[in-house]
Amino acid sequence: MSQQPPVRSTSPPHRRPDASMSLLTNVMDHSLDDGYAEATARRQADGSAGMPRSLRAKLGLAAGLVLAALVVTLGAAQARIAAPVVAKEREELIDRIEAETSAADKLEQDVETLRQDVGERQRKALEKHGGDQGGLVALLSGATAVRGAGVKLVVDDAENTDPGGGGPRENTTFSDTGRLRDRDMQQIVNGLWSSGATAVAINGQRLTSLSAIRHAGEAILVDNKPLVPPYTLLAVGREPHLRIAFRDSADGQYLKVLEDDYGIRWSISHQDDVRLPAASSLIVHTAEPLATDAGKSVANTGKGRS
Repeated sequence: MSQQPPVRSTSPPHRRPDASMSLLTNVMDHSLDDGYAEATARRQADGSAGMPRSLRAKLGLAAGLVLAALVVTLGAAQARIAAPVVAKEREELIDRIEAETSAADKLEQDVETLRQDVGERQRKALEKHGGDQGGLVALLSGATAVRGAGVKLVVDDAENTDPGGGGPRENTTFSDTGRLRDRDMQQIVNGLWSSGATAVAINGQRLTSLSAIRHAGEAILVDNKPLVPPYTLLAVGREPHLRIAFRDSADGQYLKVLEDDYGIRWSISHQDDVRLPAASSLIVHTAEPLATDAGKSVANTGKGRS
């Protein structure tokens, strides 16, 4: 009886799920480099792998461990001891800062009190030695606060201030732009004075006969204090004469030209109650007549002492 040949399966062999990740599989299966594996095998073969076996090596290892533990213990102890000292020094520093801050605040209060006292004495001196014109002198010098009817003039730069050139306002310092300049502000203030204003302030700063309007870069300075647009000018004077006189004056027309040609924005309105503070920095100058042999007075010579 003949035997049947064995039946062989024609199905393909089983494929590993991670066959497509051979590189990662090799890295995971052989995480230790071959060179390190060979060195480890050599040490195991000659008996040098593992813990030291000689007494000297064991003592050295124990000494190293003890030294490391000692260093860690000393560091922790020093940190624990220094913590209260650092906290105390911090509290002392905070107390010093608070004390110095309080002292500085007190000094500022004393300075303000002395400034007010000096200002009051100067105002009284102006009223006392000014004779019939004492009140007017104090008013024009900015020694006293002013309250009364007047005008409010708001001036601002053009909406789109773009640097340019070639216009009539251009010189070595300024360019022909829609930005208000210090000389524009000077002309506007002079126009208010000449139109009948008895007191003027810009952005809360009182102007006197000694006030200076200058520039620093693009900023306008009044008595070395920078101004930020829009510029609000408050003027005390007889209404409606002050407002009409300013509009009709050459300086008012100059402001109108700035509006038409350069886009400077401005508006003027009547104010029933304008309050202007006294000038923050008031300097009183005194003058005495000089004796002359020929009996000429100082008014004739035009010389004086201040």
